[in-house]
Amino acid sequence: MTTAWLHIIGVGERGPRELSPAFKLLLNYAENVVGPARFLADLEPVSRPGASGDLFNPEFVTKRSFEAVARALAGDVDEATPHHAYADGRNIIEWEAPLEAMIEQILKLRDIPTVILASGDPMWFGIGATLARYLLPSDYVVHSHPSAFQLAAARLHWPLQSVSTLSIHGRPTELLHPHILPGNKILALTTDHTTIDLALELLGDRGYGRSIVSTLENLGSPDERITTEEAVDFETRGIGDFYVLAIDCVPDLNADLLPPVPGLPDDVFVNDGQLTKREVRAATLAKLAPFPGAMLWDVGAGCGSVAIEWMRSARDARAVAFEREGERLQMIAVNATSLGVPGLEIESGEAPMTFERRAPPDAIFMGGDVGNDDLFEACWSALKSGGRLVANAVTLDGEHALYSRHLQLGGELTRIDIATIDRIGGHRAFKPRMTVTQWVVTKTMHGLIVSP
Repeated sequence: MTTAWLHIIGVGERGPRELSPAFKLLLNYAENVVGPARFLADLEPVSRPGASGDLFNPEFVTKRSFEAVARALAGDVDEATPHHAYADGRNIIEWEAPLEAMIEQILKLRDIPTVILASGDPMWFGIGATLARYLLPSDYVVHSHPSAFQLAAARLHWPLQSVSTLSIHGRPTELLHPHILPGNKILALTTDHTTIDLALELLGDRGYGRSIVSTLENLGSPDERITTEEAVDFETRGIGDFYVLAIDCVPDLNADLLPPVPGLPDDVFVNDGQLTKREVRAATLAKLAPFPGAMLWDVGAGCGSVAIEWMRSARDARAVAFEREGERLQMIAVNATSLGVPGLEIESGEAPMTFERRAPPDAIFMGGDVGNDDLFEACWSALKSGGRLVANAVTLDGEHALYSRHLQLGGELTRIDIATIDRIGGHRAFKPRMTVTQWVVTKTMHGLIVSP
């Protein structure tokens, strides 16, 4: 039986010296130790059995001995058990930036006994969560430590199950936007001392300047410090680089309410009039049915409203906005950033030629040029089995195309009529908008159509 070649050990702010003898013994038998400089600098340099003086014996550290120690760890090592620490001949490897280089760094060590020292819980926005996309479960074992989120929630007396947790470490601060809601509590990992300034500016712009903001620095270390103040009065001078950002959201009276439920007000999108209107957009997203991690293609994206609301509606949902008009490409980018989904991918150029560069989607929305049979065929061919396609038409040509496809392939057709209050002379009356014909279909395993 083989066991993992990689062990990922969560470490607190006090560093590796706080680890139990069990984990220190595992460190002794690792040929490679990888981690941030501040942890590596705190390793205990003493000799290892099988080493001669300061010379490392490469025959001593084998995968078999590493596995034996790992199996012993399953039963835990008694605190009194003598153990040997590192020889100076060990391979001490500091993280490389950016993240892609770090991943490559680890994959090159495959099948060599390796330990990663990671901050807090490696599976909560940590290196363990990242490597899970590249390694088999049998390749590695994770030894968690209380996360920064857990420590912060304990200090603030916040029930963690009711808190939004996210990472803006090396990520845009605009990711906070979907979580800024009345009464919501947010815990966020940060990049450095500049993050707090960006977050305070964002809160002010959103009308949440009265929110209670805390920085929880160096949690779990002797230098732990918590600073709490309203956003408008928060003094950022002296804030260090290692802290969790906590926000207890308090809106001003005039603050916009922008929930993750589809159907944001039309005026929050920069647009040139080519916009799927609020009520129709909400109905469209309901038919598209976002789910965690799913990919949407928004074909003929306009200002990107459907793709943006898709990403806001489900955890880790992804989208590609296909658009050929240069000014609209800029609108999509502005809207994606201001509404908290800066990860929206924008593909410029003529569809369907731009499709070949993209992985198959879980759902497709056709909001423009729906009468184009070649475009529809390309969309349908690209869609995953089990995926959904939703097309909205407002012209006679578009309606005719949807009717024909429905007769041939099935699915569901709906007409959406919306009227809004307006004035005619001195009187009020409902003014109808253009009728939208909507077709939704699901692709089966054999490429046939079934009713939703």
